[in-house]
Amino acid sequence: MKTTNLPDIQIKRDAYKGVDALLLYFKYNDDLLKTIRSTQRFKWSRTMRCWHTYFSKENLETVKQVFGPLTTLIEDESIYRAPAIKTLSKKRHLSTVNNQIVDDFIKYLNGKCYSKSTVDTYSSFVTDFLDYIKDKPTSEYTLRDVEKFIEDIMVPKKASISSHRQFISAMKLFINFMPQCTIETLELERPKKSRYLPTVLSQQEVLKILRCTKNLKHRAILALIYSCGLRVGELINLELSHIDISRKQLAIKNSKGRKDRNVQMADSLLPLIHNYIQTYRPKKYFAEGNVGECYSAISVRAFLKRSCKLAYINKRVTPHTLRHSYATHLLENGTDIRLIQTLLGHSKPETTMIYTHVSTSSLEGISNPLDLAVKKYLMSPDKEQYLSLGPAFGARK
Repeated sequence: MKTTNLPDIQIKRDAYKGVDALLLYFKYNDDLLKTIRSTQRFKWSRTMRCWHTYFSKENLETVKQVFGPLTTLIEDESIYRAPAIKTLSKKRHLSTVNNQIVDDFIKYLNGKCYSKSTVDTYSSFVTDFLDYIKDKPTSEYTLRDVEKFIEDIMVPKKASISSHRQFISAMKLFINFMPQCTIETLELERPKKSRYLPTVLSQQEVLKILRCTKNLKHRAILALIYSCGLRVGELINLELSHIDISRKQLAIKNSKGRKDRNVQMADSLLPLIHNYIQTYRPKKYFAEGNVGECYSAISVRAFLKRSCKLAYINKRVTPHTLRHSYATHLLENGTDIRLIQTLLGHSKPETTMIYTHVSTSSLEGISNPLDLAVKKYLMSPDKEQYLSLGPAFGARK
């Protein structure tokens, strides 16, 4: 017998990331979420706002067997025809020799103890470059080959400055890895890095976001990120054993740059953390998706976006915005810049110094020339010699 209080599930079939996918749409419901997670076949798509897996008769039958007895299934006509699959990127065609070069380059990067993210990024750039250069011998590579790759591949794709810099870094390592390559690493110049000031929330805006976050788990996550200045990767990898409630400290392990650090927790945060842990009872990580597994960074960004919408905050806010706000508020409260550097885990003080440009405390002490001019005008015995700026400044009617 079907459970009538559960929302209906709509079943669709469509292309998703170049794959023939089975899509499930339904309104938020805890029972359905537990059921779909228990199948271990579906993943959540933030962009499509649905659960998805690859399409097959077996997966379709599983949906009918698992959810059919629970609620009403609405089958869209699309499940009876295969969607048109568009490839998201050009397929690479590497020779056997170049494939071996990429494999050896990955081993070289792992031997240098680069992070998995860096290995994946650099090896991807080198693979694209070798696909572009085709079967040209390594000893004949020139600086112009690198420049033409940027002109023909990266510029049309509108790659960011950051991607350009990463590609040059990857090529510098690749040249060191291939001694027969004749390109001089000094000839490769990275474009200048863009210097953007970070978005910063006021303390009132942070509290407003937390008040609008009704879910206890979500509120605890956002409060912890802000109160300790965490990166989202540090939050999702934070284990319960790294939280010292008695000393009000978090131990951040193996963070960016393979560095450890300790950060202080706010007194006002402790009741919220205690309530969250007693309610959700996580097993290993502070924030868990499935039991014993890390939470998703995409999920953190998604519910933060929803909270900002409820709080009527129109700024572009990400979890890293909370970290920027934490550092800026520390600076405005008089905390020494060196201590802020330590709390954030920055290697260079120059990285922390950017918060001096967004702090309002130093700007508030500056006398604006317009204010000085108006003050001089108001104090002048002969006000008529000054140009009036309007009724507020004594304009004649």
